[in-house]
Amino acid sequence: MTDKPRKQIILAAYVGGVNEHTLWEDPDAGSQIAFSTFRHVAQTAERGRFDYFFLAEGLALRARGGEIFDHDIAGRPDTLPVLAALAAVTEHIGLVGTLNATFNEPYELARQLLSFDHLSGGRAGWNVVTSFDAYTGANFRRGGFLPHADRYVRAEETVATVRELWDSWAGDAIVADKRSGEFLADPDAGKFSHHGVQFDIEGRFTVPRSPQGRPVIVQAGVSPQGRDFAASTADAIFSPYSTLTEGQAFYADIKERAARFGRGPDEIKILPSAGFVLGDTQAEAEEKARHILEQQLSDKTIRVAFEQVWNRDLSAYDLDGPLPDIDPDPQAPAFIQGRALIFADRFETVRTWRELAAERELTIRGLARVVSRSAASAYVGTPQQVADQLDAFVQQDGADGVVIGSHLVPSGLDEFVDRVVPLLQERGSLRTEYTGTTLRDNLGLPVPERSAQLAGARA
Repeated sequence: MTDKPRKQIILAAYVGGVNEHTLWEDPDAGSQIAFSTFRHVAQTAERGRFDYFFLAEGLALRARGGEIFDHDIAGRPDTLPVLAALAAVTEHIGLVGTLNATFNEPYELARQLLSFDHLSGGRAGWNVVTSFDAYTGANFRRGGFLPHADRYVRAEETVATVRELWDSWAGDAIVADKRSGEFLADPDAGKFSHHGVQFDIEGRFTVPRSPQGRPVIVQAGVSPQGRDFAASTADAIFSPYSTLTEGQAFYADIKERAARFGRGPDEIKILPSAGFVLGDTQAEAEEKARHILEQQLSDKTIRVAFEQVWNRDLSAYDLDGPLPDIDPDPQAPAFIQGRALIFADRFETVRTWRELAAERELTIRGLARVVSRSAASAYVGTPQQVADQLDAFVQQDGADGVVIGSHLVPSGLDEFVDRVVPLLQERGSLRTEYTGTTLRDNLGLPVPERSAQLAGARA
């Protein structure tokens, strides 16, 4: 009987800026929109031999009661130009951007992403997200047209259509004449025809096949429909589960679903988000974590978090007093707009919180400290303890890796790279050098075959 081989930990880095995680008022905090911020984080992650840098997207400013919420990032540039600029100042790290499948057309998405993939040498990834709310949709010509139940219907066809376009060129379609620049050795290169419920398009795609076969697809989904979508289409999945028991259950479920779609367990990677707090001793790290949490949970962020669940204006309630004695109002217009609700059932969430508050005699502020996602996702301890905890989580199939963020932008990741990464490398759980040139190489993903439909048509 042989020992199970040691898994290589996948590491991704992201720049925060929304919700309660970022310390805006810290004297060492930098700009959330300057290119120097993105460059610092991406280059630091590459120095730590991370697999990819991830950038989220916001299509609408967040609002509270119709007024712009001034404690979240506002004014961040568009995703792809930022990543394209980062491609010029990095060499190996993958670059994954969030682009919405609801408000973008397949031809535009396919062309933009594949162009970026060529410019970066095969390091591009697409985090597929969906939207259905009218608040975000008002920025687009169709408005909030998409019923909640149909968001994955459109997303699935969007991804399928984009892949058809990416596959419309054979890998050997380019035979260029250096003087004329002509390249159409394959007379059918770029031809596509898609006739579906969401899209009815045909024409000639302009961008040759990806250096890595296709750009990497990243997705997040917790509902049964979302899990099936991710298991059937994604190369990597953001997991919401950071505890070992929950992580193992999600990991096993996704890998099982992937097998139903004819995919091997190594064809899809699972990564939850994770924070960290380091200290020279456990006690020092825990004290730092408490201090950070106090800063993160400002009056503004606590109030917004609770108002989103209640869907009411709670400004009349003292944060150092008991929980609101009224029920949520899910039928009212959204009081907090532009921020995804992570709780499926408002009433059940409030019931659970009231029981917890009564049991522990907690105020609103006290409950916020207990239920904060920031506290739940943090690795807290000495560098050795954090390396041990993270490695154990991955080796026991809680996930394939983590997406690391920091409360301090942009310099917070430096400490993890300087103090934790070397320990992971020493034990053989993290590469010491990049061995490939593409994002798929970094992640250990196979180069995908062209779609069966197009392969059959060519034959």
